[in-house]
Amino acid sequence: MYPDDLTYTTEHEWLRRPGEHDGSVRVGITQYAQDQLGDIVYVSLPELGAQVEAGSTCGELESTKSVSDVYAPVSGEVVARNEALDATPELVNNDPYGGGWLFEIVPSDQSQFEGLLDAASYEASLG
Repeated sequence: MYPDDLTYTTEHEWLRRPGEHDGSVRVGITQYAQDQLGDIVYVSLPELGAQVEAGSTCGELESTKSVSDVYAPVSGEVVARNEALDATPELVNNDPYGGGWLFEIVPSDQSQFEGLLDAASYEASLG
């Protein structure tokens, strides 16, 4: 259910290394998170060039049930946003590990990955 080639946060984000841009990681939310949110109707993402801090709020996902913050899984610079989500936010529900990705960050420090979870640890954290 949770791809082994990704790393995860306890806030239900995933990271794919490498991303599409030089030195970047791609970020999205997990199947569990999108299940909890329900049908996503609006996505707010950080601006290109924004500096984000690990653990800080950098966007929002609005669903028919609630609004949920998106947290930066690592500190660094935002180098890509999934602009397709402006017109089709439901991609986050339909394809959370593919077309529903959120943004890419070039991490400021590679040691930040040490605190992230592998797929088995993430799944275990869900109880």
